[in-house]
Amino acid sequence: MFPLSHMLKSFVRKGTLKVIDAEGRVHIFGGREPGPEVTMRLTDPTLYRTLFTNPELAAGEAYMDGRMRFEESTLRDFLTLFSVNRLSLGSYPLQKALRKVSRGLKRFQQANPIGKAQKNVAHHYDIGNEFYRLFLDRGMQYSCAYFTSDDNTLEEAQQNKLRLIASKLALEPGQKVLDIGCGWGDMLLYLARLQDIQAVGVTLSKEQCKLANEKAKTLGLADRVRFELRDYRDLNERFDRIVSVGMFEHVGVAHYDEFFAKVNDLLTDDGVMLLHSIGHMSPPGTASPWLRKYIFPGAYSPALSEVFTHVEQNSLWVTDLEFLRVHYAKTLAHWVTRFEANRAKVAEMYDERFCRMWEFYLISCEMMFRTGSQLVFHMQLSKKRDAVPIMRDYMIDTQREYVRLEAERGITPPEPPPFATAKEPQET
Repeated sequence: MFPLSHMLKSFVRKGTLKVIDAEGRVHIFGGREPGPEVTMRLTDPTLYRTLFTNPELAAGEAYMDGRMRFEESTLRDFLTLFSVNRLSLGSYPLQKALRKVSRGLKRFQQANPIGKAQKNVAHHYDIGNEFYRLFLDRGMQYSCAYFTSDDNTLEEAQQNKLRLIASKLALEPGQKVLDIGCGWGDMLLYLARLQDIQAVGVTLSKEQCKLANEKAKTLGLADRVRFELRDYRDLNERFDRIVSVGMFEHVGVAHYDEFFAKVNDLLTDDGVMLLHSIGHMSPPGTASPWLRKYIFPGAYSPALSEVFTHVEQNSLWVTDLEFLRVHYAKTLAHWVTRFEANRAKVAEMYDERFCRMWEFYLISCEMMFRTGSQLVFHMQLSKKRDAVPIMRDYMIDTQREYVRLEAERGITPPEPPPFATAKEPQET
């Protein structure tokens, strides 16, 4: 099974990996430190080379095609083993060299000029709203929720997230609000039900734009909230408040200066922005080649050092910064539970390979937030140092007031489906 066997000897330090090769021979790696125990069967001898040269891409593709299977263990077990041994894989000489090359190419990997950006977004988000309804919360929020209790349903945790973000915007009646990358619209619709604002949401997804406008009409908010199929770079209005949730990951490092320059241009002089994005606590790197190819072309979750440089260069104050460290792992666990409950429906809509691709995506992302370096950050930005109160108490006070208003106005989270309670994975 050479050369793969040579790399696996260095890779598996925590837990044990038993590999049954294409000829039926058994190879055992690891066992030096406690961890997951995984039995993996490889049915294609070409994997000995492809897993050696590009393990992240080849592993995902092999699982999608059924050439890599697990016995007496699961995909979750394997991805947990992979995640807890990630550093040892990165230190393997070949992988270290290849990652250095990949970092040199990331400007091209993350190119998102106007036009191409829409194609990249459509690749992921325009595959059908009905599919996303099968695993997201009832409001279809495709970003990290905020769990104030382990007993929160996904619907409750997503409304907690809306409330948390809203509190950081310090909204006032009559303000103009922009949502960059508005998704299916719940952020602006929540804000408009709490405050008398005029709001615009922009997205590059046709499916999202259509449904978001339908929701605004159903709620009687279409006179104050509109959603447009538009690149944020084409806007020329100014806004009192800007929010962006889960869109910055699609910008690409080469476009960060362009992004923050546009934010500066779009904000009024005393305006405030709240940026909600995935990032990581490790040094700058590159996106997973498998995620880049199959899930999010052009996407990248930055190190904070890559973000601050361009914030500073565009004369913006960072007036608050908060990290949500494990909330996305909990969110993804809920999505996995709902996806698995609806797997047969997904297979009918698409096919078995699609199901395997999304299983690999959702569970691997959960592991990135549970045992890897990924996190979510809230960065509050303004042109003035005193655009918001200088004590953070106002955020807590506003959240309490919004809880009262939600109850008064019937803005309550819908009940989740009966199968939708996620279980936290057991420590291994």
